[in-house]
Amino acid sequence: MKGPETVFFSKDTKIGKNVEIEPYVVLADKVQIGNNVKILSFSHLEGVKIDNNVSVGPYARLRPGTKIKSGSKIGNFVEIKKTVINKNSKVNHLSYIGDTWVGKNVNIGAGTITCNYDGIKKSKSKIKDRVFVGSNSSLVAPVTLNEGSIIGAGSVITKNVSKGSLALTRSKQYEKKNYKRK
Repeated sequence: MKGPETVFFSKDTKIGKNVEIEPYVVLADKVQIGNNVKILSFSHLEGVKIDNNVSVGPYARLRPGTKIKSGSKIGNFVEIKKTVINKNSKVNHLSYIGDTWVGKNVNIGAGTITCNYDGIKKSKSKIKDRVFVGSNSSLVAPVTLNEGSIIGAGSVITKNVSKGSLALTRSKQYEKKNYKRK
């Protein structure tokens, strides 16, 4: 630990071998951390199980019901709740992933959110193996992104996406030449 006086543990925290914890980390109730894990500064973990060879943070918030499988990376300003992130998948930055199952070798781009609450009930999303989600995408649950599919940046996905397909939802760009503000 770098700066152990700034790291807070719950009495039931379980930590494996060769774990690096940077300053200003909170490990609240029911946190299990495997071997060769790196938790970067200003991260908050609660009710989380992290397998071996995972990197978390900085500024990550992992909420109850989250499981991060080996080789995965959770980056800065990422919040994950009640979600499984399978092997070698990445949620690198500025994203919210909730009530979701994420397969292996998935890349979730910056600014992606799962829209899991409609004001009445929570719904689940499923992101299968080898999916690439472009930045600034919204995945409106319930929705399934099938194997090898690609979501174009800036898309709002409301329907299931077929295996190996590109899903893209964008308005056409409009430009008014020589515009003068009134």
